[in-house]
Amino acid sequence: MNSKTELDELDVIAVGAHPDDCEIGCGGTLASLAKSGLKVGIIDLTDGEPTPNCDDPALRIKEAHAAAEKLGVTKRIILELPNRRLFDSFEARVALAKQFRIYRPKIVLGIEGKTPTASPDHWQAMQITDAAVFYSRLCKWDEHFDGLPVHKIEKQIYYSFFYESDWSGSGPRQFVYDITETLQTKIESIKCYATQFPPEKESIFDRVSAMAIACGRSAGLDAGEVLTSTHALGSRDLLNTLLMS
Repeated sequence: MNSKTELDELDVIAVGAHPDDCEIGCGGTLASLAKSGLKVGIIDLTDGEPTPNCDDPALRIKEAHAAAEKLGVTKRIILELPNRRLFDSFEARVALAKQFRIYRPKIVLGIEGKTPTASPDHWQAMQITDAAVFYSRLCKWDEHFDGLPVHKIEKQIYYSFFYESDWSGSGPRQFVYDITETLQTKIESIKCYATQFPPEKESIFDRVSAMAIACGRSAGLDAGEVLTSTHALGSRDLLNTLLMS
């Protein structure tokens, strides 16, 4: 049975296929939410290894926890699903849904879409996350979830990788989240992955910054991340919604 208490619950959980996915895709948003006082978590479906410049998975995990600390993340969980062989399976769905039932987030952020020139794990992670959000609220299935109580996630949001996605902010249900105050924190969290971004790959930091600035400026902000709601967004205050930036 679940031994967690309300003190262990998280307001927001971001899901990535590998450590560094969440930092690149929505690190500024996570840092901003944490800065506002919300309890934020990250779940990596795999440890991301093997990779060319990392000789020990423990080192990648150490980098991941350092990055989470930079962002102000309360809890980082790294599941033991296989990197490079990640597939949307029943077992993977249940493993993630169990974490949702334990930590009971209000909002889940997951990867959006395919990344044809990058890891196919990203697309699998999207499907796993979508299913786990659904599985988390299903009753009469206790035998698969160790008796953990059901949990309905209130909102699901997608984040995108800057090098593959439509980042305009003008797509269906897209919006730009202001990360002006946390862009540098986002970059510092990515820099924690020294095994993934050695000196010859340092251009990624400028690319991430440039994309955040471009996204932000498109919405009248200094820096932003494009997020996509799975449902239509509403407003009770048209003036503040339209003039917030």
